[in-house]
Amino acid sequence: MTNSTPELEDADCILITGSNTTEAHPLVASRILKAKERGAKLIVIDPRRTQIARYSDIFVRQRLGTDVAWINGLMHIILKEGWENKEFVSTRTEGFEELKKELENYPPEKVEEITGISKADLRGIAETYAKAKKGTIVYAMGITQHITGTENVLSLANLAMLTGNIGRLNTGVNPLRGQNNVQGACDMGGLPNVYTGYQSVADEAVAKKFEEAWKASLSRKPGLTIMEMFQAIEEGKLKALYIMGENPMVSDPDLHHVEKVLNKLELLVVQDIFLTETAKLAHIVLPGASFAEKDGTFSTTDRRVQRIRKAIEPLGEAKPDYEIICNIARRMGSADFQYHSVEEIFKEITRVTPIYQGISYQRIEKDGIQWPCRTPEDSGTPFLHKDQFSKGKGSFFPIPYREPAEQADQEFPFWLTTGRIGFHYHTRTMTGVSPSLQKEAQQNYMEINPFDAAELGIEEGEAVKVVSRRGEIQIKAKLTFGVGRQVVFIPFHFVEGAANVLTNTAIDPVAKIPEFKVGAVRVEKIQERVNA
Repeated sequence: MTNSTPELEDADCILITGSNTTEAHPLVASRILKAKERGAKLIVIDPRRTQIARYSDIFVRQRLGTDVAWINGLMHIILKEGWENKEFVSTRTEGFEELKKELENYPPEKVEEITGISKADLRGIAETYAKAKKGTIVYAMGITQHITGTENVLSLANLAMLTGNIGRLNTGVNPLRGQNNVQGACDMGGLPNVYTGYQSVADEAVAKKFEEAWKASLSRKPGLTIMEMFQAIEEGKLKALYIMGENPMVSDPDLHHVEKVLNKLELLVVQDIFLTETAKLAHIVLPGASFAEKDGTFSTTDRRVQRIRKAIEPLGEAKPDYEIICNIARRMGSADFQYHSVEEIFKEITRVTPIYQGISYQRIEKDGIQWPCRTPEDSGTPFLHKDQFSKGKGSFFPIPYREPAEQADQEFPFWLTTGRIGFHYHTRTMTGVSPSLQKEAQQNYMEINPFDAAELGIEEGEAVKVVSRRGEIQIKAKLTFGVGRQVVFIPFHFVEGAANVLTNTAIDPVAKIPEFKVGAVRVEKIQERVNA
């Protein structure tokens, strides 16, 4: 997030898109609702009428995969009406003329045709956000899990810069991370192209710094993303895989293909706290410790580095992840993996990571600190880009609209989108063994518009078949006007009736994230067996 979650409470306009905020991020949502109570305007743009949409001043549905078009449409209106922040654009940005030229292609009439959002609603959203003194954008994976995910995010950044809603308190472009400590994992180099603190593996000076710190020779070539790993396994180039705290047998697209690929490995190691669907395929399972059984730090979605403390000793044969990794490294011949505490590891992190350099366990003993924090005297950074962007001037990117990878057609006439529900977390590795949460949501379901259900002869709670080009599932139908016509929604948490049997493996060419949020399916009524 460019800004802090507490700042949401004092925003006067909050634009939420691609985020089922109350169910997936309830603590963040509580701050948004406080802002609403204080008079903030709430705009929700989503294909589903989610819980948060009930509190909105403006709610509109866009057709799946049309986010670039409606964002460009808002900016077109803002420029035509002169609502842009001219001083911010002239002093803090570059590339405006190129953006302006592209936006000419998105008059309200054309945007309504592409997105399904009416001209009147487009204008109302544009005026409300552009005229706000403290406008903020909140988004989640409904924006990123597309083949145009990177372009969607850049478009939102364009919108924020055009209106000057960035670099100040209570503004910004604020992504909500999908899982606990995803931000921390990325901060620690859990991406194939960077070391800690987003330092490029291709940067010679950076690589040499880490070679000296680790006393090892390091490649300057970025590693593989998850989807690229699966392709490499298929091609016989990748023989072994070590998976930690991830369950691709539920969370990744086209699950039949995922299972086929994982079964080709010569060695699959899974490190987790429960025997997940992926762990059941492993040659070796290593028992990791839960959050309550280990010390360390978490980084929140708004860049706040916080302490976590062990409440109990690890149960059974479980060990903290770092101990398992160090033990394996030593057995593989590395004498340098002699860490004796997580604080010792954190000190090494701060030595090689500029944005963490001013953080220490002593400084975050009670309260966390938001990076960048570069010196012991630095109090951290509640919001980014205060006086200038890290690169100097912020760049506008003229982005044309592109259709999703897969289109609904005569054979597959419904649009499929996937997401989360309030009672389960990710692949139910933890919530699936909670009796109270299981009681609330015991099995998967498909949301379908009642008019579509009537045309198909489907009743509430009836088992139906959902078919895509990748596979098929049987699942119970839930009739709701929360989804529009020709759209179905399926939560992705469940292994039974798994949504990701159906989803597409097409990826964003930059971020390499699959297009979970758009696919084409058909819904079939299961004929009842007639007794002879």
